[in-house]
Amino acid sequence: MKVLLFNQYFWPESFRINDVARTLFDKGVGVDVLTGKPNYPGGKVFDGYRVSGCQQENWKGIEINRIPLLPRGRGGIRLALNYLSFIFSGLLLAPWVLRNKRFDVIFVYAPSPILQAIPAIFLGWLKGAPVVLWVQDLWPESLSATGHVRNRVILKLVEFVVRFIYRHVDLLLVQSHAFVAPVRSLAGETPIEYYPNSVDDSFAVPAKGELPTVKGLGEGFSVMFAGNIGSAQAVEVIVAAARLLKEQPDIHFVVLGEGSRWEWMRQQAQQLGLNNLHLPGRFPFETMPGFMQQASALLVTLADREIFKATIPSKVQAYLAAGRPILACLNGEGAELVTAAGAGLAVRAEDGSALAAAILQLYRMPPQEREAMGARGRLYYAQHFAHDMLVDQLIMHLRSVCEQKKRAE
Repeated sequence: MKVLLFNQYFWPESFRINDVARTLFDKGVGVDVLTGKPNYPGGKVFDGYRVSGCQQENWKGIEINRIPLLPRGRGGIRLALNYLSFIFSGLLLAPWVLRNKRFDVIFVYAPSPILQAIPAIFLGWLKGAPVVLWVQDLWPESLSATGHVRNRVILKLVEFVVRFIYRHVDLLLVQSHAFVAPVRSLAGETPIEYYPNSVDDSFAVPAKGELPTVKGLGEGFSVMFAGNIGSAQAVEVIVAAARLLKEQPDIHFVVLGEGSRWEWMRQQAQQLGLNNLHLPGRFPFETMPGFMQQASALLVTLADREIFKATIPSKVQAYLAAGRPILACLNGEGAELVTAAGAGLAVRAEDGSALAAAILQLYRMPPQEREAMGARGRLYYAQHFAHDMLVDQLIMHLRSVCEQKKRAE
């Protein structure tokens, strides 16, 4: 089976699709990648790449074909142009870049923007290959929930485009059970299957090697948040909890990552004298398993929006694999997963008082109880989200779509 991964994001950007591609290749699946120029999350094209022109490179035996796009910058109009430029490059240049190649199936990994599926659908039509779309975010709901778009006319237009996308692929994979109903409302007769996220197996084994020193981590009781620091994560709740617990000298908040709200958090920590809130910035992806295993507890947050009740942040699987207690400050499916696994404590989204109380509850808990929480989380990960098991499931889905295409012909 020959698979084309059609994704706006790919290595050296840190996304789940990198591990999926590598494991597919290791399992004997032919893998090519069509992607853009790496620029996430900093907004500038990485060193060694140029904005214009097409480029090819090889990563661990996988051929990567890169088409030009406008870097995302610091958001706003630049982010919209970043999304649109990949669509136009994909429509105009992908058929030429891949002109001599044949694929059995095209697989689209679709965090925002889901619009990246449009050129993949066009390419699938040109090459007679079925298209499988892995839905990571609900559009247009995620646009309105994060505040990027509020105009109802634009949101309706986006909904029309998403309906077109869903109905012109051959299989939809959704990362959460709660995604099925909203996706079905737009998808017509397109088949839908639940297919969750996972993480690299390195998160589930003891970390090796030296790690950079991070203030607050490994000191006393450290509560670590890792990932994008943006409006969707409602990081205001972290500041609120840190303020309530500032007189607890043994409790530290460590927020690893970057994003649109990082500077606001830094200013708040300074203005409020929050010496217990540490914002060291972004670190290489390969350091994350070690950092997570050093933490006393791992924190995941989402805003109090209806759409986010259906979302399971991908960091939840990483936290489960790391074997540390989880503090889930969110509503819906993500909180239910942590509770079902017995892997931590869940509180209402954006409730700083409840989060502070849960942190104190964990802090005062006997160490063996916290260790038992972490162990239950790791076991739940192995049973439901193990990387190798899920890649085998993906291969099954891809082969099934290929066989259906052949029968239809």
